[in-house]
Amino acid sequence: MRKSLFAIGLLAITSVQAQNVLVHVDDAATTYVSKGTLVYSGGGLQMKGNGIVENHGNFMVTGSATDSFRTIDASDVDKTESNGGGNFINKLNEPGAYATYNVNDPLVAPAYTYGQLFISNIPQANLTGIVDQEFKAINHGSYQQIGLPFYDKSASTLSTELGKTFSNVRYSQNEILSANNTNIVSVNFPTWSKLGSALPGYTYYMLGGSGLDLSTTTRTLKGRPLTDIGTSVTLQGAAAAVNFGTNGNATNQYNEKYYTYVQDEFVTTPWQGTYGRYMYQFANPFLTNLDLSQIAVNEANGDGVNLTTIQGVRLEVSPNAVQTTTGGTTAVGSSAYKFVTFASGAPTGDVDYMSVRPMGTFVIKLNSDAATDQLNFANLRRFNYYTRDAGTAYNVAANKNTAGNGSVKQLAVIGLDNNGNEIARTYYVVYPAGTTGHSATQAKTQVKADTSDLLGTYEEALAGGYDTNYTNQYWLYINEANENTFQGKNIKLVNYDLAKVKSYKFEIRENAQLVSNGTHALSSGIGFYYKAANGTVQQAIQGAVVPVAGTEYDLYYGEPSNVVLAASESKSPSSRTVVVYNPGIENYIVRFDPNWKKADIEVYDMSGKLVISKKAVAASTDFVIELDGKIKNSYVVKVVSDKGEVVNTKILR
Repeated sequence: MRKSLFAIGLLAITSVQAQNVLVHVDDAATTYVSKGTLVYSGGGLQMKGNGIVENHGNFMVTGSATDSFRTIDASDVDKTESNGGGNFINKLNEPGAYATYNVNDPLVAPAYTYGQLFISNIPQANLTGIVDQEFKAINHGSYQQIGLPFYDKSASTLSTELGKTFSNVRYSQNEILSANNTNIVSVNFPTWSKLGSALPGYTYYMLGGSGLDLSTTTRTLKGRPLTDIGTSVTLQGAAAAVNFGTNGNATNQYNEKYYTYVQDEFVTTPWQGTYGRYMYQFANPFLTNLDLSQIAVNEANGDGVNLTTIQGVRLEVSPNAVQTTTGGTTAVGSSAYKFVTFASGAPTGDVDYMSVRPMGTFVIKLNSDAATDQLNFANLRRFNYYTRDAGTAYNVAANKNTAGNGSVKQLAVIGLDNNGNEIARTYYVVYPAGTTGHSATQAKTQVKADTSDLLGTYEEALAGGYDTNYTNQYWLYINEANENTFQGKNIKLVNYDLAKVKSYKFEIRENAQLVSNGTHALSSGIGFYYKAANGTVQQAIQGAVVPVAGTEYDLYYGEPSNVVLAASESKSPSSRTVVVYNPGIENYIVRFDPNWKKADIEVYDMSGKLVISKKAVAASTDFVIELDGKIKNSYVVKVVSDKGEVVNTKILR
């Protein structure tokens, strides 16, 4: 018979069996921690024999150098990795909701919850207990991005726990890889190696995805939890000494070209400036959520992490994130990611995703190689399933919702299909220090759109409308402008697939906080507006859904004047057709202007030789420029629409 010892509140269990253990669960006893409960032990935890803690809520164990976390057999001997487990179990409460991310809304209960274990200030040598961690996740494709927060755990045990056999054969999609931030390379991690001791607990791993199913079956991983002592890392040296070569053509230690490896959507000009540099791949080293929302905050309410040179974070939460290229390298498409930028002074972009779950991964992008920036993972732990608000004092259970009155305003345009499901989104951000137009060094909240994105905005001219210098080079997932100088002027929103994106939903935030439904005017007294190509200017209202009426819209912060409208509407590019590199297929593609029907494509090498010629290509889908990756050359691409519009661009291999 299972004994439910508590349902809510705090409890100290008094059957003390050892000096360094305050809470003891005896043989055959079952301690059930219900969902939403917080249990606290101020001096260690021990489970004996078949004694069980079944954790659906939050279990916090704090201690000192003499305290322990133990799972022991009937003879008081520590259980090991091979014969342990089954004593402390972190359960999934809604395993079918694993793909749902919880929204920071006090009126909406978290859709996906799970047991979390928080251990503080106990040395690693005293953390001998084995935890059973239940796990489900979206399948990432050829390689699963994952954290493995266990100490001295044999990597070979993953084969049994995850239902497939891992090997040491590179490119087999059965190997285990680990991210090396200094050299920007995925390194083979042998199956005989020990997780959490051979490499730090925050190491970012990639598991070969062949036969790996994490989405339909709940898996259980077993191991010793990691200590929070000494979990700070200095962010310095990522790719600082790496020579990427011209356009990423140099190779790493595995003879893999960097352009098949490195994607940096925070920089709009590939292989220039900080592109591919100062990027740090990490994983959550704990069995508790990590809150990344305050990692750029230097104030009394901050969490003790102030990354002064941070540009943004990349959150890896979507399906089919990593695909193997023809050369065997593990290329990543950025459409599989979520992005948050920090340079405005508040998080902007996909802020609902800043709570990193146990075994989750993320990437931090800095602007420079500053030796002063340290990330203290222990200070980021949080039981709640969404991030705390700015101004809320830090603690592990902090959860206060306040309206934002700051100066960073954000409009999300969310593309919905016929059934009202989200299939695309893009962001427009304004703040007093924002940068209007293209800038390689100043526009720090911007993120490029990916080849798989259906919706995005274009770089704006200073008077509004398209900056035609960049329409054929890139478009944007997050676009920024100066709140004051660009007020009332338009940026261009383009829908590349009218057959799929049928309506737009507006989501508005101020200082990262959602405003109330029905809100238009923000704290400045000004709001966002939108206009279809043949429509009138309308207020963008929080939560409103409007039908899509054409491929092109104008977005504004502040109501436009007729003079601005006339000026901006006269600035149309000859085409919004772009030629961009798709790392997932290791080739360039032509992404056609959504108004085009057909096109002729010619590709010439630098000697003038015609190497590709295609006539009347359907513009409804991307065209792959199939070039031999073994040949280093430059090419000129000429694309001509059936209406005579011409796009000329150069690509380098």
